[in-house]
Amino acid sequence: MSLAVRVTTTDETLLLDLLNSTPVRDGRAEDDLADAVAGREWLAAHGQPATGDEHRALLEARSALQDIVRGDGSPATAARFVAEVTYRAAFGDDGVEWVLDVPPGRSAAARAVLAWDALTKSSPGRLRPCANPECRLFLIDHSKPNSARWCSMAVCGNRMKARRHYQRSRTAAE
Repeated sequence: MSLAVRVTTTDETLLLDLLNSTPVRDGRAEDDLADAVAGREWLAAHGQPATGDEHRALLEARSALQDIVRGDGSPATAARFVAEVTYRAAFGDDGVEWVLDVPPGRSAAARAVLAWDALTKSSPGRLRPCANPECRLFLIDHSKPNSARWCSMAVCGNRMKARRHYQRSRTAAE
């Protein structure tokens, strides 16, 4: 019997924030988790254990997940982050609840990989990179027609539309 894992808003946010932690700012690629202090602060802000092991596992999971979502990596590369992860039944006020048990040192990495897997199953094709080739961000398309292309309509969408308009205008003038 398999247990369907439901993506919580918290885990979906953790996944998207992790994927988007290597943005391009002012034309330069940056890494919001590069140093250990920033990494531990990020983990704490996301309700995860803020340890050195957690930070290292998070960086490795981010790299694997970014490659997978971009289509440059195999999902099997994420397997090590969920090895020995289990769910156990516990009784709560509303009956049986499933509790995630994760080995210490990779709680956030495991949650991100589980969120990615659940999202790809429940909403196939909705997690994707921004269509702007100069952008390194990702999006989860919650629109009904599944037609979102940019991480931000105000930033990347506007840039890409303005660029296409300029190219069409220039071609028409020639």
